[in-house]
Amino acid sequence: MVKYLTILLGILMLLVVSGCAAAGSDVTLTGQVWIATELDSESVLSATTITAEFKDDGTMGGSNGCNRYNTTYAVDGDKIQITSPMASTLMACPDPVMAQEGVYMGAMEATATFEISGDELTLFNEAGDALVTYVAGSNELAGTSWEVISYNNGKEAVVSVIIGTQITADFGEDGQLTGNSSCNSYFASYETDEDKITIGPAGMTEMACMDPEGVMEQEQLYLAALGMADVYRIEADHLEMRTAEGSLVANFRRIP
Repeated sequence: MVKYLTILLGILMLLVVSGCAAAGSDVTLTGQVWIATELDSESVLSATTITAEFKDDGTMGGSNGCNRYNTTYAVDGDKIQITSPMASTLMACPDPVMAQEGVYMGAMEATATFEISGDELTLFNEAGDALVTYVAGSNELAGTSWEVISYNNGKEAVVSVIIGTQITADFGEDGQLTGNSSCNSYFASYETDEDKITIGPAGMTEMACMDPEGVMEQEQLYLAALGMADVYRIEADHLEMRTAEGSLVANFRRIP
């Protein structure tokens, strides 16, 4: 009797430990952007970023290092399968990047199982060979710095920053947003809640810039666009803000 009680106690202890381990990890397949670190047992090219986002509705997509791609998938336990042809944009990149893109797209189509360990996701083929290894990306905005690539000009158009100018955004851990708006320094408060963001009215210095043409208008339009931001998304070195209706507010590139 004592022997059976001891075995039962051991089993219960294992269940408790397993439950604690599961509860301590909140990283799941969906709910974050995965950033590839290894592809076919080789490191991802340093000048490229490969990502994957698996959504609850069965769609997934990301960047394959050169182009944006999308497809659908199905999961059953640890089994995963791409269920529709993979579509992508058609940009041309340097040969090594295009070769890597081909390897990645092929790896996705060959995926049969997956494993999540800590903040890492690994995709395997039918033979159990590792195809792609990812790390979970962070959507934490505080303490990051960015350069604006393009912004909404308030005229139903997204425009690039004028050549020869730079717009920056530094999100402080104290809830203050500061930067250069291409002529003046600006400052505003900001708050985030998951993927939601609210940016308060911006103040700025009062310099006047004449060159290049349009720089002062660009400054005003950019600051006005910030006030429309409702959601944000970080994907590796890219930050995107959108309005509540889904219109693009601004695109940013991370400053190391």
